[in-house]
Amino acid sequence: MTEAILLVGGKGTRLRPLTVHTPKPMVPAAGVPFLTHQLARARAAGVDHIVLATSYLAEIFEPHFGDGSALGLHIEYVTEEEPLGTGGAIRNVASRLHSGPEDPVLVFNGDILTGLDIRALVRTHESSGADVSLHLTKVTDPRAYGLVPTDETGRVLAFLEKPQTPEEIVTDQINAGAYVFRRSVIDTIPGDRPVSVERETFPGLLAAGAHLQGLVDSTYWLDLGTPAAFVRGSADLVLGRAPSPAVPGRCGDRLILPTATVAPDAKLTGGTVVGEGAFVAEGARVFGSTILPGAVIEPGAVITDSLIGTRARVGRRSILTGTVVGDGAVVGADNELRDGVRVWCDARIPAGSVRFSSDQ
Repeated sequence: MTEAILLVGGKGTRLRPLTVHTPKPMVPAAGVPFLTHQLARARAAGVDHIVLATSYLAEIFEPHFGDGSALGLHIEYVTEEEPLGTGGAIRNVASRLHSGPEDPVLVFNGDILTGLDIRALVRTHESSGADVSLHLTKVTDPRAYGLVPTDETGRVLAFLEKPQTPEEIVTDQINAGAYVFRRSVIDTIPGDRPVSVERETFPGLLAAGAHLQGLVDSTYWLDLGTPAAFVRGSADLVLGRAPSPAVPGRCGDRLILPTATVAPDAKLTGGTVVGEGAFVAEGARVFGSTILPGAVIEPGAVITDSLIGTRARVGRRSILTGTVVGDGAVVGADNELRDGVRVWCDARIPAGSVRFSSDQ
């Protein structure tokens, strides 16, 4: 096992405005771009060659990671001229792979935070003789996902679209977004059009009699596709609930990057991150939130489960819960923003303009 493909081309529309200026895998989680955690975990599992399949804001990746040598990797970049879907993206980078036809190639979705034992997935692939092996995880409510039932040996039986009725929920196992492909299988994916690996490639292989193997690994798993999930994932990395060798500091209640400034009486808890050059003023309370580089939290502000964008500002005594504030935005003093609010990049909310309680 020496090489992997990371699918990092998505537009991250569910994460906007975080992804207006930044591709989803480059949004900071626990102080570094989320992609850094995936690269570091792959390297720790023995991977040394990674191809990044890029598309949206593709020009941002290489200046940050270069050739990958700082992480002990050899990284290459392939950019899709037109979006090709997950399967098309895999096929599009095939020419950069070094593996022989029977060798395993790891494939990761670029928005999954997981504690998967990567080596165990490869061992399962090799011992079962599978054409493709999939990481599966169990979820409490599988209605939002495609289901992947397996037999007693772990062999995949079907791929079922999101179930609509209780009778359709035949398993709690879902596709968790990490795969091992036999190298030769990648070459069978059409190379001239968009292809969904989940909806076309895998069901097609199964129908053709290919061996698809599932490994159920129910360690930490989180799809970071929404702002709430992204904030939670970052906090879990800081708290040590999600494993990563790339967290730039000791796990604990808070992570303060070296050039950040935090007032002595400010309270930071719940896996809060304060990014480079950010400032948290006196009397502020920040719980389970991410403060990106250069942001300013003014005196007495209370921020919970929120993400404050690069160079954004939150005014005095403002209360934010479950809120995303875009890059460069300003939330004036004495505002109250609740779950689901997204303040767009460079927006200005005047003092006392948005409230859910009286002005008393």
